[in-house]
Amino acid sequence: MTTGQQFRDMALSFEGAAEGSHFDVTDFRVKGRIFATWRESDGRAVLKLAPDQQGLLMETAADIFSPAAGAWGRKGWTEVALAGADEATLRHAMTMAWRSVARKAGR
Repeated sequence: MTTGQQFRDMALSFEGAAEGSHFDVTDFRVKGRIFATWRESDGRAVLKLAPDQQGLLMETAADIFSPAAGAWGRKGWTEVALAGADEATLRHAMTMAWRSVARKAGR
């Protein structure tokens, strides 16, 4: 099980990561681009993955990862069930999200 605070700490452990917010959602960015979000009010955690990465995680850990609703999910945004996520699995997924965004941001 992973808590929201552990999710936050993990996100901020990546090089260049910064915490921000929009509406009622805490976001984690690298060079201004979001790679993860967490909404404290309901504990919803989301990672920005490529659709193929999302598919792989859903095949290997469908109890933890699911597409976000609608078009966001089809673009790779992936919800994380923190209650079922162990640290190693979450770090692997978050690393993919961070790398993808960091590459596009020119890191």
